[in-house]
Amino acid sequence: MAKSTKTLKLRQIGSAQRRNHTQRETLVGLGLNKIGRERDLPDTPMTRGMIHKVQHLVRVVDGK
Repeated sequence: MAKSTKTLKLRQIGSAQRRNHTQRETLVGLGLNKIGRERDLPDTPMTRGMIHKVQHLVRVVDGK
């Protein structure tokens, strides 16, 4: 039986300018570095921790 993987669809809504370098690096790690970009990422504790760190700059569009 195949294991179903949940994904989160993220959209960047805030700019990384004038932010701490760790927040900019976290956005790059998530695959987001420009406003309006979207990514489908696996729903893992590591990904959720990264989202929590930049929660003011991203929005979860759709969680499946």
